[in-house]
Amino acid sequence: MRDDEIAAVRVELEAFVAGVFASLPRKDQRAKGKKDGPSSPCVARQYSGTLGKIGNCQIGVSVHAATDAASCPLDWRLFVPESWDDACADTNEDAARIQERRAWAGIPDTVRGHRGGCRLRGNHRVPPGPERTEHPVRARGQSLHQRPQRRGRARARPLCRPRARGTDRYRQKPSSLRELALAAGRKELHQATWRHGTKTGPGNRTAAMKSRFLALRIRPANRDIPLLEDGTLPEAWMLAEWPANEPSPTDYWISDLPADTARKTLVRLAKMRWRIEHDYRELKTGLGLSHFEGRSFTGWHRHVTLVTAAHLFITRLRLTNPKATGAA
Repeated sequence: MRDDEIAAVRVELEAFVAGVFASLPRKDQRAKGKKDGPSSPCVARQYSGTLGKIGNCQIGVSVHAATDAASCPLDWRLFVPESWDDACADTNEDAARIQERRAWAGIPDTVRGHRGGCRLRGNHRVPPGPERTEHPVRARGQSLHQRPQRRGRARARPLCRPRARGTDRYRQKPSSLRELALAAGRKELHQATWRHGTKTGPGNRTAAMKSRFLALRIRPANRDIPLLEDGTLPEAWMLAEWPANEPSPTDYWISDLPADTARKTLVRLAKMRWRIEHDYRELKTGLGLSHFEGRSFTGWHRHVTLVTAAHLFITRLRLTNPKATGAA
């Protein structure tokens, strides 16, 4: 299967997804697979959430269509680390060695992507539906969108007017998310329901899943975040979940959704991550997402495309005929 044939199959899958799902908010996700040896395309020593440490692995970036009932991958890209980019080599000898590895793995010369991570949205074909995305924001080397911060250790600045160029840009030192939440106080909390589950009780007959949330506009402080044209840090949303019986927030998210985004929408998209995590477990354990043992860049994309097709078939069957029995 050639690259153009893989792209054609993904177009068909996206059109099918648009017909199955009623609404299509989209979220980024990363799949990490442990690898032994240096021969697999784009394999490198990098952090893996599956391993819980830095290890030899590949990282696949995906865009998902997601609802409260189901999710499905729409597009995939194998992350190209710096060690696989000859433009980042320190010497001509290193560049030649990397070019040889890229040619052997069949990585096109136009495929880069280590700078700031893979950006799928710029060239991703979006099926019909509302465009709701949540971009990753980096702080302390982690993607806060991808993994909620339970201790509020990421640094950020409150919205304030920066000083002129040539001086210290901000009068205030960056604060942690926890410090910003505590400074705002409980008076800024609002209760929000993100979905209805299946466990009812005397005090919750509708099985509403709800909690109290705080939403603030901040400027994430990190040297890896590109500055705006005027030299200031871009604004972002900080969302914090603060249960009634807790002395401080328990979970944090950062998102660069527009400033007029409703708090309820922020909460719904943040909590929708559980659905994608559930489906990722199904992709890996039931459909063989992490079973690829090939040595080519095109082969990896062919493999994840076929896994996506199988996952979409199962998802459609679960939504339309949940009690269907499998073949003997």
